[in-house]
Amino acid sequence: QVQLVESGGGLVQTGGSLRLSCAASGRTFSSSNMGWFRQAPGKQREFVATISWSGGSTYYRDSVKGRFTISRDNAKNTVYLQMNSLKPEDTAVYYCAASSTVLPAVKLNQYNYWGQGTQVTVSS
Repeated sequence: QVQLVESGGGLVQTGGSLRLSCAASGRTFSSSNMGWFRQAPGKQREFVATISWSGGSTYYRDSVKGRFTISRDNAKNTVYLQMNSLKPEDTAVYYCAASSTVLPAVKLNQYNYWGQGTQVTVSS
């Protein structure tokens, strides 16, 4: 079992930065791949980034490569998403999620547990 609690969302200007955090509880955290997804109004939830349980493997959607960085601190049971050079199109509710898959997962149905979501708004 994994329980996820997110924080760090907010309002930022274009070009600004935000750091999202997702605190996890449960003994399965260290064996879970973690991911970030986002959902804009009227649109489907989409993959943003994922990180392996060891932190040694990461993968990003093309539109955030070079701007976003996913990381994790297993000692703190926390996964992060550092978002730099934010654009208005990054505006969405961001969700963290946990998966038991071995390989990086980019599909929603590969994730077993989800956070409550945190709003990120980037003003133009």
